[in-house]
Amino acid sequence: MKTLDDLIAEGVQGRHVLVRADLNVPLDGDKITDDGRIRAFLPTAKRLSEAGARVVVTAHLGRPKGEPDAKYSLAPAAARLGELLGAEVALAADVVGDSARSVVGALTDGGVALLENIRFDPRETSKDAAEREALADDLVSLVGDKAAFVSDGFGVVHRKQASVYDVAAKLPHYAGGLVLAEVEVLRKLTEDTARPYVVVLGGAKVSDKLGVIANLLTKVDRLLIGGGMAYTFLKAQGHEVGNSLLQADQLDQVRGFLAEAEKRGVELVLPVDVLAATTFAEDAPYEVVPTDAIPADREGLDIGPKTRELFASKLADAKTVFWNGPMGVFEFAAFAGGTRAVAQALVASDAFTVVGGGDSAAAVRQLGLPEDGFSHISTGGGASLEYLEGKELPGVKVLED
Repeated sequence: MKTLDDLIAEGVQGRHVLVRADLNVPLDGDKITDDGRIRAFLPTAKRLSEAGARVVVTAHLGRPKGEPDAKYSLAPAAARLGELLGAEVALAADVVGDSARSVVGALTDGGVALLENIRFDPRETSKDAAEREALADDLVSLVGDKAAFVSDGFGVVHRKQASVYDVAAKLPHYAGGLVLAEVEVLRKLTEDTARPYVVVLGGAKVSDKLGVIANLLTKVDRLLIGGGMAYTFLKAQGHEVGNSLLQADQLDQVRGFLAEAEKRGVELVLPVDVLAATTFAEDAPYEVVPTDAIPADREGLDIGPKTRELFASKLADAKTVFWNGPMGVFEFAAFAGGTRAVAQALVASDAFTVVGGGDSAAAVRQLGLPEDGFSHISTGGGASLEYLEGKELPGVKVLED
């Protein structure tokens, strides 16, 4: 796999470089609430710019339905990237149309331009390979066939999409620093892992993590389950969960996980108490109750104080920890304590600690915890999970060819 270092060594002065970045940042209106992914991309953008490349960035934001939608414009990302670079980042008004050609054509050495949301073009996510290849051809025509392609959007490398996969097959391709760093970290979690190896999973749905749980049960020493998904596990054990989030159609699958953990000697740790609220609201009244006594008219919105202590104790001797998913509704201050407790336990740990992207990374920043307190904070939750599930990542595989 060729790297950004290789590309810089070959020389990029005056050469167009097409970069796939992950700028899928959360917005409140047109205000970015967490610029972590933009900051993660900054080193690659700076290196290419300082080397004199003419940098053309493709990225997506949200899930527009294959057509322009102002609320998914990359304008806020372009403005923030420009602030961080200390130079204007021109934003094309389209993906590969007249505006894109004009903006790319106006680039000078060291300049950076951003194409509008790549998912405004339906071909980006098409299941039809010919349609994706047609968009890839259009991207190549923008930058010229003497250009290079750099993959630096780890959050999308599990997607076989035009700007991630197909364009890499049409241009000399290189792995950006972010992609390399992420893959190196994930290999540490799957090859010669220091033990005890503990994984903490949270978030809303068990169904989102079926594959990764099945695979992790063959690799970890301890699996801690919190968040909304914990209630399906508790129900599978025969407990009343009230109005808590429950995936009844997953109960048999979860019972299978419980049996497999016992068979393999994996310690599967569930909450022993929760904050049971009257309703799903920031100011909802709540009480702390044991998980075997959740009232039928209440819903659990966070792990309780005893569970926080229990989880911290199960993390204390770990040598490797992977954490993906909040322990409760951390967006509500009253129900952020469980997520904070897990994060603080990792900060206090001497283990190799990896935060698996998405809501977990957002929680770390929202709760004001030191990012350098963790060994690595991933930019790609879905990609990380699929790697740990044992799946091949198309956007990484294509770089190896």
